[in-house]
Amino acid sequence: MQMKITAIKNEISKVMVGQEALIDALLIGLITDGHILVEGVPGLAKTTAINSLAKALGLEFKRVQFTPDLLPSDIVGTEMYDQKNGEFKVKKGPAFTHLLLADEINRAPAKVQSALLEVMQEHQITIGEETFRLDDPFLVLATQNPVEQEGTYRLPEAQLDRFMLKVLVDYNTFDEELQIVERIANRAFGAIEKAAGTEDILAMRDAVQTVHVDSAVMQYMMKIIFATREPEKYGVGEIAQYLEYGASPRASINLYKAAKARAFLRGNDFVTPVDVADTVRGVLRHRMVLNYRAEAAGKSADDLITVIMQTIKLP
Repeated sequence: MQMKITAIKNEISKVMVGQEALIDALLIGLITDGHILVEGVPGLAKTTAINSLAKALGLEFKRVQFTPDLLPSDIVGTEMYDQKNGEFKVKKGPAFTHLLLADEINRAPAKVQSALLEVMQEHQITIGEETFRLDDPFLVLATQNPVEQEGTYRLPEAQLDRFMLKVLVDYNTFDEELQIVERIANRAFGAIEKAAGTEDILAMRDAVQTVHVDSAVMQYMMKIIFATREPEKYGVGEIAQYLEYGASPRASINLYKAAKARAFLRGNDFVTPVDVADTVRGVLRHRMVLNYRAEAAGKSADDLITVIMQTIKLP
C-alpha cells in the first residue's frame, strides 16, 4: 500500500510543487470517504491538485464554477422532454463523477449549496422518480476565497460541519515558486500516468480500519473535542470568552478517522499523538463557532486550538 501512495504522490509532483498539506488532505478524504473544504486565494493550484489526483488514480474529474445564478439542476442534473420520442429523459449533471471540484462554493445561493451537500451526505441523486447511486470513490473538494466577500453566500455552520477537513492553502515558499517558474521556462512539467485505481482506494479504506487506536490516544482526542465545549473544565477557560459553540459530535468521528488515515499514510499501523496534532486543526477550525469578541480581538479558530493543544496533556 505504501508503494502505491508513494507512486501517487510522485505522479502528482510532476505538475505540483509544494502544497503537500492539500495533497495529504485529498488522500485522507479519499480513503476515509470524507469531503474537503479549501480556503485560499486564487492561483494556488487547487484545481491542478485535484485534477492531478484524478489522473494519477484514473478517476473521472469534473469542475463547477459556482456563481449566483447557478441552479440545483446545474449540479445534479434534470429531466428533459424529448419531443421526438414524446418522453422525458434524464440529463445527468456534473455531480455524477468521482472527484468534483466545487469552485468558490460560497458564491452560489443556499438551494445550490444544499443540493450539493445532500449529494455529499447521501452519495445518491434523485431526478424525477429515478434515484441514482454514485460510484465509489466520490470526493468533493469545495473552495472558498477568503479575500473577496462581495456577492457571496456564507455557508451555515450545519453545512460546514458536513466537510471532514478544512484546509488553509497559503502561498508557496520562495524556493518552491522559483522551481515553478523554472519548470514553466523549461517546459519541464511531465505527463501524469495512472499509478493506482479504484480498487486500490477501496483496499486502502479496508486497510485503514485495521490501524490501531490506543484507549489513551482515544481519550486524548475526546479531551480536545470537549475542551471546545467546556473550556473551564479542561483548563482552557481563557478561550471561553471567544466561543459561541464548540465542536459537534461529527468532530469526534472525523478526528478519529483522519488521525487513523494520517497514521496509515505514514506507514504506521497505530495512531500517535503526532497524527492527532497533524489533523486536529483541519477537523476543528470550521466547526468552532466564534463570537464577536474573537473577531474584535483578532482571534481565529486556529489560535484557540493552539491553546487547547498546549494545555491538554499528551498521553
